[in-house]
Amino acid sequence: MSRIVLSLLLLLAAGIATAEARPSTTNRSCSANRQSVAASGAIVLGTGGHTYDRFVRNRSFCEFDERAEPAWVPSRDRASCFIGYRCKSDEPLWFD
Repeated sequence: MSRIVLSLLLLLAAGIATAEARPSTTNRSCSANRQSVAASGAIVLGTGGHTYDRFVRNRSFCEFDERAEPAWVPSRDRASCFIGYRCKSDEPLWFD
């Protein structure tokens, strides 16, 4: 029984140690943020405080019913930095 508990504790500790914090755009340069999006294709980045969003390289990383809108975020060296796109829903407007 104690071996099972010890094994579970070791697995839990290993999982916590490998968890990565979400990079923040405000702590990195504009070019570093842009390169992360380009290299990953799609990545979640913090945008300051407790806010975050998913950024994509192009429309191919969005769902079929979404469009890609230009994404501008704050960075360490710029107040507004173009890093790629955000996927936005193309929901039709329904009027009653």
